[in-house]
Amino acid sequence: MTATFTDYVAQKDAQNTIQLNVTKYALMLCDALQQSHQRQYPNSGRNYSYALISGRKYHKVMQCVDGQTESVHAFIDKKTGSVFKPASFKAPAKGVRFNLLIIQEREWLLENADCYGSYLYMK
Repeated sequence: MTATFTDYVAQKDAQNTIQLNVTKYALMLCDALQQSHQRQYPNSGRNYSYALISGRKYHKVMQCVDGQTESVHAFIDKKTGSVFKPASFKAPAKGVRFNLLIIQEREWLLENADCYGSYLYMK
């Protein structure tokens, strides 16, 4: 059986939709982390924020202080939505912690994400 151009286009559209959803959910995680930080430190003198920096394979969730990137908070696989704890500034740790495309995991993650990253440790 040969694949037609229509099948190819449909597959590419599905892949693009998944990647757009992963990016959307990753930005939602950044917002949840920002809100967690504001709850923990309402009167902080420094301006903390979270940004998404996209690489070739992963999105990096970066913690920023006064507009400067400070540290990697998490890695998110752009194609699968898998969330990883960082092993270093450039690489994720082994072992998927969550998947943003699974509704139950995403909802738990967005409710329990904290600015310390404690939700990323294995249960």
